[in-house]
Amino acid sequence: QVQLVESGGGLVQAGDSLRLVCAASGRSFSSYTAGWFRQPPGKYREFVAAIIGGGGAVLDYTDSVKGRFTISRDFAKNTVYLQMNNLKPEDTGVYYCAGAKLYYNYRRAFSYDYWGQGTQVTVSS
Repeated sequence: QVQLVESGGGLVQAGDSLRLVCAASGRSFSSYTAGWFRQPPGKYREFVAAIIGGGGAVLDYTDSVKGRFTISRDFAKNTVYLQMNNLKPEDTGVYYCAGAKLYYNYRRAFSYDYWGQGTQVTVSS
């Protein structure tokens, strides 16, 4: 069983930075694909970034965050990070960390087996 706990969200101004942290319990998480998703107000949950287990290669980012967000993981700490720079108001939403046993369809929420409770990110203009 894997449990995920996100932290690091908050209220910031446009152009600021935040680093989200996803702390995982369960040794098996190191082999899981890890993803970050977000749910803007009144919208569906959407893919943000994903990183593979094992070697830790980054899989992909959604186009709107490329060049601004960086996903990474620390296997020793069983933790996944999302560094968010140059934040924009459209980045506002609840950010979720997720873990998937397989990496196929990593952009799809249904591919993930475990989810955190989410952390709120609000970017003011």
